[in-house]
Amino acid sequence: MEGKVIDISGNVKGAISLPYTFTEDYRPDLIKRAVLAAQANRLQPYGVSPLAGLLTSAKGWGTGRGASRVARLNNSSRAARAPQTRGGRRAHPPKAEKVLSEKINTKERRKAIRSAIGATTSSELISARGHKFNPELQLPIIIEDKIEDIARTNDVRDILETINLWKDVLRAKRGRTIRAGRGKLRGRKYKKRKSILFVTSKNCSLFKAARNLSGVDVVSVDCLNAELLAPGTHAGRLTVWTESAVNALEGLYT
Repeated sequence: MEGKVIDISGNVKGAISLPYTFTEDYRPDLIKRAVLAAQANRLQPYGVSPLAGLLTSAKGWGTGRGASRVARLNNSSRAARAPQTRGGRRAHPPKAEKVLSEKINTKERRKAIRSAIGATTSSELISARGHKFNPELQLPIIIEDKIEDIARTNDVRDILETINLWKDVLRAKRGRTIRAGRGKLRGRKYKKRKSILFVTSKNCSLFKAARNLSGVDVVSVDCLNAELLAPGTHAGRLTVWTESAVNALEGLYT
């Protein structure tokens, strides 16, 4: 299986032999497991103090008053401390010792990554995610290594316009919406869309040049994971590979 390599001007430069990873079977069940495990492992433990709701001077009245024997505040009939009373403590509050992480077998995780890589060659899956791209482009999209030396954001924009991928960045920029609910008060006011994923052979200047573009991510080929390739558990992200990244993919995630 061969793929076309284009230069930064959008012209076909040559061909390259693709690794077997690009022909991996599509396994949405494994991809979903891997993404959910990655999301769960980022969760921060949270919980209440073990003494929450118990630090009160409330005492019960005892018997003989025709009232229940729950603890009541001093100089008041207001009940406290008991979980069944109004204003009392919670019976089962969240506990910091709860295990929030999820495990996934190493072979399953690697197969999920390979399957998500193979999904980057499917125009149907990419279109189903809502990406905007030129259907005449041969997938996967492979570009010459010169793009790794790009240091200016305007240069990245010019290249994306040349290969007809800039409209996908605009789609992500226009798709920013305000989150519903209390999350907008907790540092996540906006919901943002994902657009292009650049896969490079190493850490390079493209990381800084493209980081300010809406929805664009840049990752080296040895740091790929299922969540980058399938945001929200949905595979088929619009991905641009460098020629060296494709060559380095051979033997990885096996």
